Amino acid sequence: MSRLKNMKVLTTAAMLAAAGMILGFFKLPISNIVEIRFTSLPIMIAGWLFGPAIGGVVGGLVDIGGYIIRPTGPYVPAFTLDTILTGVIFGFFLYKKKLSFKRVIIANVINAGIVNLVLNTFWLSLLYKLPFVATFIARVPKECITIPLYTVVLYFIMKPVSQIRFVKTTM
Repeated sequence: MSRLKNMKVLTTAAMLAAAGMILGFFKLPISNIVEIRFTSLPIMIAGWLFGPAIGGVVGGLVDIGGYIIRPTGPYVPAFTLDTILTGVIFGFFLYKKKLSFKRVIIANVINAGIVNLVLNTFWLSLLYKLPFVATFIARVPKECITIPLYTVVLYFIMKPVSQIRFVKTTM
């Protein structure tokens, strides 16, 4: 967390948080409980660039800031925990590691499995009083679409960004 004292890290993390909030305005609704959003992309990038702690902070800021700017329902702290966890997962799997398509896929699959399918589905089933298994099954096709989509988008963003001087990753 002491890296937040570095002006480049602080401003980049703030810009990624702002980008995540802005991307939160756009969604592709599939049903009441299934929608495709791109809010998590900047959170994933923050985890990769700055590690699990700052990735988690950016995730929390995106969720809380997005709710303050444009609430779309009741505030549920559990969803904030999920966005924090997304930054932590990507930081854990990608921070200071050799950037590879395989690593990005692994981080995406783990994030989709733990955060999106299990935790988000659990919170949605509690919030809307839905059966967990039926909600889980309804959300699986969305994850089958977003995993390859996020992987390709992230990799093709990360590859040129890793060439920027302040990013200490190996290629």
